[in-house]
Amino acid sequence: MRVSKKEKRKIIEDFKKHVSSGKVSTFRKYGMQFIMGERSGPYITDITGDKTLINCHSNGGVFNLGHRNTQIIEALINGTQYFDIGNHHLISIQRARLARRIAELMPGDLDYVVFGVSGGEAVDLAIKLARGYTGRHKIISIKGGYHGHTGFALATGDEQYRAPFGPNLPGFVQVPFNDIEAAKKEIDENTAAFIIETVPATLGISIPSKEYMQALRQITHDSGALLIIDEVQTGFGRTGRLWGFEHFDILPDIVVLGKGLSGGIYPITATVFRSPMEEFFRKNPFIHVSTFGGSELGAEVALKVLEISSDPEFLEHVRHIASLFASLIPPLIDKHKNYLKEFRQLGLMMGLVFHEEKHGVIFSKAAYDVGMLSIYANNDRRVSQLLPPLIIEEKHVHEIVEKIDLAISRIKYYSAIFTVADFVGRLLP
Repeated sequence: MRVSKKEKRKIIEDFKKHVSSGKVSTFRKYGMQFIMGERSGPYITDITGDKTLINCHSNGGVFNLGHRNTQIIEALINGTQYFDIGNHHLISIQRARLARRIAELMPGDLDYVVFGVSGGEAVDLAIKLARGYTGRHKIISIKGGYHGHTGFALATGDEQYRAPFGPNLPGFVQVPFNDIEAAKKEIDENTAAFIIETVPATLGISIPSKEYMQALRQITHDSGALLIIDEVQTGFGRTGRLWGFEHFDILPDIVVLGKGLSGGIYPITATVFRSPMEEFFRKNPFIHVSTFGGSELGAEVALKVLEISSDPEFLEHVRHIASLFASLIPPLIDKHKNYLKEFRQLGLMMGLVFHEEKHGVIFSKAAYDVGMLSIYANNDRRVSQLLPPLIIEEKHVHEIVEKIDLAISRIKYYSAIFTVADFVGRLLP
């Protein structure tokens, strides 16, 4: 789809008047009035056709398989010949098939699945289940972590996301990331669950140590608390393994899946839990419902996503592309050592760490101007997230590295124009 510049201005005005005046004013200020038009693979093009970006944000992993993946679209179209959304109260052939396949691909006895529409909804359910099953109240999360903007999910997050809506819900506590002593002090007989992202993206693609994750698993087990692993961004091959937590040799009690499960085409999420916890729902089979959760059309899409993402050749491709980034980024750090500090990576879950917050933030604007979408991590703004689609090829890696080089070369210029305060809270977190 392409429109004239005049038509684009009308779209922006309608968006301003009826959707968000704040977003429009922000993007106007920074010359980032991009409206997605044509899209394919790793690329998105402005609706006028004047600008194309290589997508290194991927909406947090929604577009793991690229934009408008033809296999995913075909699965959806074929599904419309037989299915619609379905009825969440009834037994469903598609929900049964999808849940069975997820269980087959999960380790241990992670055998039960409840479907939702958003990651926040799936996290909310995980917390509800943890409290309902254990009979305990306390929920512990990581400072700087992020699990969504809905009720219980919001309560696990930082104050900056909660404060505008009043005091936090009781029973929610945060501890520092990768600090096992802090976790030990907080986990007690009242703790229902400890929730953590496998790799906290909003905290700056912070990769936990294996020792920390294994100790956390042991402590929660010993105390009778549950371990909830949020795989909304790290799942479906993003880290080079189907599930990110596989890198740490642990078995969570509950796993939250989202974003990539949609194939970028149909929203669907999942809360996966170990067999003993099904006892809670056996007693209360209608205690949690989601009208659109586990849509039968969405299940068709998700089954195809799992087929593609679990293929050993696909996962090997992800690891190969990740190794290429690992070889090409360090020379950039040497070249731009006044700006770049380090490179964080687990598969294609990647982050560029700058010495100063202002450089990490301004990089988002500089990257956009040279044709790449990369957004800073809102809870550690020194870090710019690099989350390209997993289907990219070697040529795309070289293109991304070249654009990173160009963007960093522009940081000094942009630093003279913008301050961090200009950007913070304005661009996507």
